[in-house]
Amino acid sequence: MKNYQRIAALSLMTLTLSFTYGCELRPKTEKKPFLAEVMKPDEATKKNNTVKIALLLDTSNSMDGLINQAKSQLWDIVNEFTHAKCGNEMRPELQIAIYQYGNDALSSGEGYIQQVLNFSDDLDEISEKLFSLTTNGGEEYCGAVIQTSLKQLEWGKNPDNLKMIFIAGNEPFNQGKLNYKDAVTNAKEKDIVVNTIFCGNYEQGIQSNWKSGAALSGGEYMAIDHNRQVVHVSTPYDDIIIKLNSKLNKTYLGYGSLGASKFEAQAMQDNNAMEMEEVVAVKRAVSKSSRLYNNKKWDLVDASGDKTFDINSLDDKDLPKELRGKSKTEKIEFIEMKKSEREEVQKEIKALNAKRLAYIAKNQKNESEDGLEGVMLKAIKRQASAKNYIWE
Repeated sequence: MKNYQRIAALSLMTLTLSFTYGCELRPKTEKKPFLAEVMKPDEATKKNNTVKIALLLDTSNSMDGLINQAKSQLWDIVNEFTHAKCGNEMRPELQIAIYQYGNDALSSGEGYIQQVLNFSDDLDEISEKLFSLTTNGGEEYCGAVIQTSLKQLEWGKNPDNLKMIFIAGNEPFNQGKLNYKDAVTNAKEKDIVVNTIFCGNYEQGIQSNWKSGAALSGGEYMAIDHNRQVVHVSTPYDDIIIKLNSKLNKTYLGYGSLGASKFEAQAMQDNNAMEMEEVVAVKRAVSKSSRLYNNKKWDLVDASGDKTFDINSLDDKDLPKELRGKSKTEKIEFIEMKKSEREEVQKEIKALNAKRLAYIAKNQKNESEDGLEGVMLKAIKRQASAKNYIWE
């Protein structure tokens, strides 16, 4: 009888740990997809530990500053996530979805709400969608856009995943027919934390229910000066990193139906970052040197990292011109050469970025953390710690 009791107690302890640990204790065995599956943007390769962030951005007339901050500071958030670990030492994946609301150009029948991007880990696509946003006057219905994101997005039921909504705007949080309290309560039931970012005075945001909206799901209320001009410190390493980024782009080997268009999209987002500011282009280059910038759906070098990769499964017409008519051995050798070149360039960028960050820390004074990136990262790290995420 005592043995049975011991077994029951151990079983209960194991069950309790499985529910409270957050990040998984050990990676689950996953069936590896075939290359044909890798090429499809489907759910075949879902990761066990994924951070899902939905950005709900007010794009009414007064929000140009907010949108510009989102465009320029995306790469800071991505770069910070390269240092994140789960409790089992696994690196989490990062997926971002984007909604815009409060814009007269959107359908009134849809509540002036539009899904701009479903959950995606394609960093070029995320950047492209952010740069597509423009502002126009409208009605801002916070409760409605939260509820829409809950219905339309595939949040999943994995308790290990960190699921967060960041909604930013400057009109009263309780506008619209749908009660924001109901929407936020629905989010909490799905283990989704709602964080609110009021663009304006902190006390004004409290009075207009933005703090109340966050508190109902255990989220955080924040206020930012969305029109603040972020002052960046230029460093002696910036130009070198930008030149290395051009060298990095030459290591990509587009294949299949997506190859050419995605290669062009990569260059377009490089240009968008540079037009914002040189330092934004530098931060994007750093992101492109991280594990989170993976393009296996269109790039042969990244695709070759999959154990089921078989170059012979692709028709010659789907290969880059450098590989057409080559033998399998020649194709593999060429891909490996490009892979080696890429790893060397990425290594240089990372080393220079370490020096760059040290230079900024020494020369930047009175650094403000009240911009979009600063408040988001603070909230992310605090809430991630509850699920056993750590930052190196």
